[in-house]
Amino acid sequence: MQFNSMQSIALRYFLEVVRSGSVNEASTRLNVAASAVSRQIAKLEYELGTPLFERRSRGMLPTTAGEQVAAYARKAQMEAVQLVEELRELHGLRRGNVHVACSQGFAIDFLPDAIARFRQVYEGILFTLEVVSPDDVTKWVREGTADLGLTYSLSPEREINVECSLPGSIMAMVPAQHPLADQAMIQLADMQPYPIALPASDTTARRLFDICCGVQGLTFNVALESNYMAALYRFVARQGGVSLSNTISNMVYLHGQQIVAIPIADESLQARRIELQSMAGRTLPQAVSAFRDYLVAALQGPANEMPTLE
Repeated sequence: MQFNSMQSIALRYFLEVVRSGSVNEASTRLNVAASAVSRQIAKLEYELGTPLFERRSRGMLPTTAGEQVAAYARKAQMEAVQLVEELRELHGLRRGNVHVACSQGFAIDFLPDAIARFRQVYEGILFTLEVVSPDDVTKWVREGTADLGLTYSLSPEREINVECSLPGSIMAMVPAQHPLADQAMIQLADMQPYPIALPASDTTARRLFDICCGVQGLTFNVALESNYMAALYRFVARQGGVSLSNTISNMVYLHGQQIVAIPIADESLQARRIELQSMAGRTLPQAVSAFRDYLVAALQGPANEMPTLE
């Protein structure tokens, strides 16, 4: 059974224009003529009796009605995928697909470990794991590009169901032999004498760090900036200074006692949450639902250790 055969052509073309913001770009991705895309959009607008896009010089922007149709179309698209998977299971294929999007810290060891442990029992499940910015994790889940998203969040998001939420406080990461390593808690200002390694500006840790520094008038000796979290952890482990993170993002280094995580007392650095996200209103396919439950158990378990599957 082909998934495309279960979709309205007009809705498929409409969604691609929403994603790409352009009829021409949508036609390229769909491998059809731009005129065919335009006809389907016009047909949909005629049937619904309302404009679905604002036509602008630089592309197409969904109207309020367009956003509502897009939300419906995404859910219909994903329900069709789920039906195909369920019908396959009825034929004894026992397989499924799980598409996960996450911000960088979760992709270093937590999610790969969880996927590996899960597939020891459910080896027929195929995973796709993609690493994007925290904002894009939520966007991909909302648009149906990803089944599940694991990210740090600063505020509630529309059209998102939070499957699990727990504190994601920013902590200081220092080498095991660092002068601060034996402190139970520090202030952000305590880190000033030491070289610091900072994540990219699109991360929640960096945003909150910059806000806190601005409010307190703090300046730091920045030794390294990187959009690759593993590089920051390695830099710290090699006696390079201090960095910012959460314990779930660098379990290998913490378990190996190469670095130490120290709580930071500044209130501004406590403002984010770890969220496991799915699309609001969507009934998850069996494989996705099972992996979601496994991740919830892993996140809520002792020291984020991987639970045992029965």
